[in-house]
Amino acid sequence: MIEVAKLTKRYGSQLAVDGISFRVREGEILGFLGPNGAGKTTTMNILTGYLSASAGNVSINGYDVLTQPNEAKSSIGYLPEQPPLYLDMTVREYLGFIYELKKCRLPRAEHIADICQTVKIVEVYGRLIKNLSKGYRQRVGLAQALIGNPPVLILDEPTVGLDPNQIIEIRTLIKRLGKKHTVILSSHILPEVEAVCDRLVVIHRGRIAADAPAAELTRLHSTDRRLLVRVAGPDTEVNKLLRGIGGVVGVAALGAKEPGVYEYAVEQRERTDIRRDVFSRLAEKKWPLLGLRSMEMSLEEVFIKLTNEQVADTGRKKKDRRAEARKGGAAG
Repeated sequence: MIEVAKLTKRYGSQLAVDGISFRVREGEILGFLGPNGAGKTTTMNILTGYLSASAGNVSINGYDVLTQPNEAKSSIGYLPEQPPLYLDMTVREYLGFIYELKKCRLPRAEHIADICQTVKIVEVYGRLIKNLSKGYRQRVGLAQALIGNPPVLILDEPTVGLDPNQIIEIRTLIKRLGKKHTVILSSHILPEVEAVCDRLVVIHRGRIAADAPAAELTRLHSTDRRLLVRVAGPDTEVNKLLRGIGGVVGVAALGAKEPGVYEYAVEQRERTDIRRDVFSRLAEKKWPLLGLRSMEMSLEEVFIKLTNEQVADTGRKKKDRRAEARKGGAAG
């Protein structure tokens, strides 16, 4: 559905995007992660045809963004970080304007009404946009992206500035939209992409630092294979039971956390998942399992590790180049 091949963008001597490549399959929600200045928005602007690339290729729904721009753009619904709203229009007037601007051929009244139902803005349809809350404005921005029923949605920081309830509502809406559209969600808010996306691409300093599902990223970059298990039961017997589960390498007792409740760090073999066995064995003994979580790195920790590693690698390469230059000068 979306193919990016060796995409590069330069602003004078500054390299904003450095030869990145990735694909997004039909019906997939891809999270596009990176710190500020990583090249996320530049990449989004190239995908939507707003910016031209210095090198590389982008195709949307089989259309090349450079050589077939009209066909490629008609396949995209785009919500930039600041929704492109006309504040002195009503929602009705604005969506009608966007309908005409996109030269949409779907039945006008039925199509717009369906979109308003989808993004839940029916109750504000006749109101001026400038009088709407931030959350409703964001929904109107999503509505304009959906006009024409494009197969691809590109959403750049769709929850910036929203309160927690509004963020949850927009996340739920994006997941629902992902059932009918291919979605790229650009964000630096890690819980957001982890909750919504099927796969993550992490970009830093214009390069791709990782490309995998969130669970796989945390597994690949974490060396800690332990589970933190909290059980209401006799300490010694629970410890013995946990040690007897297949795939368990070791058990460290972490002491009582409340009366009659004990916590254990259970180390498991690589590529082993003992969670179901832990639950069933404890259930047989009627010892309540009050907590079970992985002690692997969180997505936030993986993200910090990836971006810091790239910074360190860049620093080492610069030092190496300076050392080589000094050697060359001394040899001359």
